[in-house]
Amino acid sequence: MTVDKRSVIEDLRVKVKSTMESYISNPVVKSFLAGSLSGTCSTIVFQPLDLVKTRIQTPVSGSAPTGVIAVVHNVVKNETLIGLWRGMAPSLSRTVPGIGVYFCSLHWLRNKIGNNDPSPLESMLVGASARTVSGISMLPFTVIKTRFESGLFKYNGVVSALVTIYRLEGAKGLYSGLTATLMRDVPFSALYLMFYTEIKKKLRDTGNVNMTMPLTHFSCGIVAGCFASIVTQPADVIKTKMQLFPDRFSRVHQCIFYVYKTYGPAGYFKGLVPRTLRRTLMAALAWTVYEQMMTKVGLK
Repeated sequence: MTVDKRSVIEDLRVKVKSTMESYISNPVVKSFLAGSLSGTCSTIVFQPLDLVKTRIQTPVSGSAPTGVIAVVHNVVKNETLIGLWRGMAPSLSRTVPGIGVYFCSLHWLRNKIGNNDPSPLESMLVGASARTVSGISMLPFTVIKTRFESGLFKYNGVVSALVTIYRLEGAKGLYSGLTATLMRDVPFSALYLMFYTEIKKKLRDTGNVNMTMPLTHFSCGIVAGCFASIVTQPADVIKTKMQLFPDRFSRVHQCIFYVYKTYGPAGYFKGLVPRTLRRTLMAALAWTVYEQMMTKVGLK
């Protein structure tokens, strides 16, 4: 009887191991894992820049600091150095699976409808489609991350925030700012992938650049991220305000008019410097890690 039990357990172990190996060897799963790893690295490193950007965009009373250096000094003074990483848990819960979903969607789309030498339009469409999937699926965590970073909400944790928002605001609260978020993220990803792909092509065609070097990917990501960040900055300002104050701004146009009336055209570019730094460096690092991981697992 004991021998039979051991045999059954061993058979089960072998089947589970075989199933897991088969699952992990799937190209889409590999791209998800590579994307998640790249997202973890970039989120941890650049979280302070996202927090500073949110604080600059958050309307506060009194003479609160609005410059990058002033905000950093104020946060460190009042919340200690660790305060710069406020919102890390929701950032990771959003970014890690979000980037994983983005990269595996990107990999699937490229293999199903793309080709090895995509046109600029194809790159934009693939990037936009992949970001739409990840943006919608991860939006509740984007809302929570923004509220944690603002310092205006006192949630006990990610799960507590999810429950509290759903109880007080319903599903609408968890998806506040959906339109503005997609207006920001979809064009950003479309432009970023187009710029990134085209810059790599130009460098490859020169014949003077080693396209396998991580520094090459990182440099391409820096340039692409700067262009895409500046173009989509106004949508980021609108998104932040709608997620912090959903009762006040239930429609995108309401927020657009409010920002213009209150701050003028310059208001649409509040937080431009920290956001451009973060999005540019984060995207460059994420793509560099992703490209290296995909090469190591044999998908490049």
